[in-house]
Amino acid sequence: MSSAAIVLGSAVAGVTLLGFAAARWGGANLHDFEQWALGGRSFGTIVSWFLLGGDLYTAYTFIAVPALVYGAGAIGFFAVPYATIAYPIALVVLSRFWTLARRYGYMTSADFVRDRYGDRSLEVAIALTGVVAAMPYIALQLVGMRTVFRQFSSLGALHALPALTAAFVLLAAYTYTSGLRAPALIAFVKDTLIYVTVIAAVIVIPAKLGGWPRVFAISAGALAHRSKPSSILLQPRQYFTYASMAFGSALSLFIYPHAITSVLAARSRAVIRRNAALLPIYSLLLGLLALLGYCALAAHISAKDPSSVVPLLFARYFPDWFAGVADAAVVIGALVPAAIMSIGAANLFASNVFREFSPQRSPVETTIAKVLTLCICAFALLFVFFVPVPYAIDFQLLGGALMLQIFPAFVLGLWTRWFHPKALLAGWACGLVASCAMAYAGGFSSTFPLSLGGTTLIGFIALWALALNLAVATAMTPMLRAAR
Repeated sequence: MSSAAIVLGSAVAGVTLLGFAAARWGGANLHDFEQWALGGRSFGTIVSWFLLGGDLYTAYTFIAVPALVYGAGAIGFFAVPYATIAYPIALVVLSRFWTLARRYGYMTSADFVRDRYGDRSLEVAIALTGVVAAMPYIALQLVGMRTVFRQFSSLGALHALPALTAAFVLLAAYTYTSGLRAPALIAFVKDTLIYVTVIAAVIVIPAKLGGWPRVFAISAGALAHRSKPSSILLQPRQYFTYASMAFGSALSLFIYPHAITSVLAARSRAVIRRNAALLPIYSLLLGLLALLGYCALAAHISAKDPSSVVPLLFARYFPDWFAGVADAAVVIGALVPAAIMSIGAANLFASNVFREFSPQRSPVETTIAKVLTLCICAFALLFVFFVPVPYAIDFQLLGGALMLQIFPAFVLGLWTRWFHPKALLAGWACGLVASCAMAYAGGFSSTFPLSLGGTTLIGFIALWALALNLAVATAMTPMLRAAR
């Protein structure tokens, strides 16, 4: 067995032990739903920073963004401004929501929607949207792990499918046992590994390729001579696509169930504000990682699956043991958010669907949430095999298209009661159907062309669907109020 495989196996074993050990952190009673799902709402600034960083900077960052840059050029950099735009939105939206959640005991966004509008159907719709939207995002984490395991499979050191299954079982086991405390503790290891790996990559790899000017020159030529030419600079026809993907993703980022779960685990509103100021540090990391897509082009990496370019780069330019460290960063960087995402989605279902049959929070509800974490991860695995997206990043973008349809009910509802709940439900349904129809028609791409005034605009399907959602909700509200 290679030293890379030994390093990877040791790292995964170590964080698995940390995950199980987290059950003893703080002497919490993990039969209590709030302790299991939200860490007892007790995390301070440092723990929250690592938890949110582990939650939001995932295999998406390490695998999917460089893959899109490698395959499509400059459009892949939409992830950098989107992450930056998201933090002012988070500061305003989430600090207000945290205050209401602490005052009224909310554990999910759907809890707030139930109290705000008093409509059970809308509550369930919001909850189920979060559960379904989490699955393609978890699938993206599984794609990241599969990419690493395939690398070892090609060397004969490891078989991809059994390794992915084993990682899935370990993830499910420590999440079931320790709840949110497990990914919170492991996030310290994950972020340390990623910072070490990225700093080494941006120093060593470009130097071995002759410097950044040569990297950009070779990448520009490689992208221009493909069957579908692209560029290292945005073209005018891409401006709207780029802007819509950045803005739409920013609007949806902090309303995902895993982001809400991490935010509600904070012990004070000040913790949320500090993290909104500190988390943009990760955006620098994201920009550096995106540049590895150009490094892969300059290194003439040939990959049938663009998701494999980063592991291939590390395998070529680093010693075997350090390639194992980088692979461990990818795998652990996928395990942490996948755990938080499964907890957030299970929390939504247990709190806002199952509670119809169990009005009071109880140990039974906690057990249901624990079991659901296993089911949600299993369903996410199906996305990997049966949804043929062009790039791995499309899993996150398609999930965002679904998630953004709760924006009118949840985010706008934090400041206004004007919308009628049935109008919001109708808008949600239209937005959801439109998102799915555009995704299917476009071959599961995250963008869709619309002709407006003789001009064809290729935009993020989430924003097209949200515009329809808001139009329906706004038009129907006066009619429903008049009818009443």
